[in-house]
Amino acid sequence: MGETRRPPASTPDVDAAGGRRDRTELSVITPAIAREDVDSSGRVGVVAYPYRVYDAVATVERPLIADRDIDYVVTVDRTRRLAVRADTFPETETRTVDDVLVIPSELSDAQTHRKAEDAVFKWTLRKVAVGSEPDVTFARSVDAYKLYWIASRPDGDVIIDSVRGTESPLAD
Repeated sequence: MGETRRPPASTPDVDAAGGRRDRTELSVITPAIAREDVDSSGRVGVVAYPYRVYDAVATVERPLIADRDIDYVVTVDRTRRLAVRADTFPETETRTVDDVLVIPSELSDAQTHRKAEDAVFKWTLRKVAVGSEPDVTFARSVDAYKLYWIASRPDGDVIIDSVRGTESPLAD
């Protein structure tokens, strides 16, 4: 088994009031909701959650006719240890993020790869009847963090998905 990847190193930064903040450069899934646009009665904090996204192809051999290729986008949640299907391969960018809590990955690179392969294999078996094991290949992959905004509100703190824009009450 491979080594578990560590979150990027953060560097302390001192703000105008003399307080310490963490500043980290991360590859992130491009947010649809900017931190500055979040409605908050106080500061807006950030949680960075680790994912690896794969552009996958399952090739199913078929006798007498051409092989069938089935495309998938697989997002592996590296903390909850599960793979889910995505509609599209996300746009990513490198950002310097202030005042961020970076959640560590619980899966090694090899474990993450295996999770994606297993998911594509199962999804293919649910979609088509196969006579032999489908050949799974990955055209590309990207490690990226999804950002969640933590906003203070008079009726309680909320967590906002920076990509979807959905928000939920933050449990104590």
